Amino acid sequence: MKDERFCNSNCPFTRAIGTIGNKWKPIIINVIGTRTIRFGQLDAIVPHISRKVLTEQLKELEEDGLLERLAYKELPPRVEYKLSEKGLAFLPILESIKEWNCKYEVALTPKETDRVTYAE
Repeated sequence: MKDERFCNSNCPFTRAIGTIGNKWKPIIINVIGTRTIRFGQLDAIVPHISRKVLTEQLKELEEDGLLERLAYKELPPRVEYKLSEKGLAFLPILESIKEWNCKYEVALTPKETDRVTYAE
C-alpha cells in the first residue's frame, strides 16, 4: 500500500521512495529485469510473497509507470509483465545498491545463509 504522504511530498527523494520504497518493489523489478515474465513465474521466483501482495505490487508498479502489463486475448487468458523505459532506467540504481551491499555487508553465518533465498 502506498503512503500518499511520501508520494505527495515536495522533496523529490521522498517522492521517489514513495514510488519504490517498500521491500517488494525493488525485488520484483530486479527479478523482471530485461525480460518479459508471467505472473506464475514471478510468484515462483520471489519467495515469501503472497499472491495478493504480488498482485497489489504489480498494480502499483504499473500505475507508477515502472511496469507494462501485456494482456493477450486468448483462451486461457495470458498476461505478461515487462519493465517500461522508466523501470529499465531503475535497473542501474539497483545494481549500484547491490554493489554497495557486497562492499559493506557483514559476512553471514551458515545459519543466516540458509535464510537468504532471493535469487537474481
